[in-house]
Amino acid sequence: MMPAIGEKAPKFRLKNQDGETVALSDFKGRKVILYFYPKDDTPGCTKEAIGFSEALKVIKKQNGVVLGISKDSSASHRQFADKHQLSIDLLADEDGKICEAYGVWQKKTNFGKIYLGILRSTFLIDEEGLIEQRWKSVKVDGHVERVCSFL
Repeated sequence: MMPAIGEKAPKFRLKNQDGETVALSDFKGRKVILYFYPKDDTPGCTKEAIGFSEALKVIKKQNGVVLGISKDSSASHRQFADKHQLSIDLLADEDGKICEAYGVWQKKTNFGKIYLGILRSTFLIDEEGLIEQRWKSVKVDGHVERVCSFL
């Protein structure tokens, strides 16, 4: 189940694309745009990551940071970031525990096939670590703009 607006955001400590440990607590006092995406270097995920990278300057002016999470490895994230010149941190949740904590590891259906996967979702976490807003079952087109306008 996804954390509700006003609830404390689940804590995490994950490796980024450079193998460095990143924790939610590192960003106390800042707004965190935490987005979950299914897979590195797929069309929708690429468009979303590029969109957040391009918006980063505006987001930083609002005292914000962007973190993307998928179950891909740090090495996969590094290749993805290099290929598309991404300027955001991508975090590796290889065991899926953080995806489960945020309620984004769910049953999905594609061409009649049911499987477990990451439901594309975004959480805005406020300066005190509370969920300020959430977007679930995100459609990539226009999403970054909606998140930025909410900031």
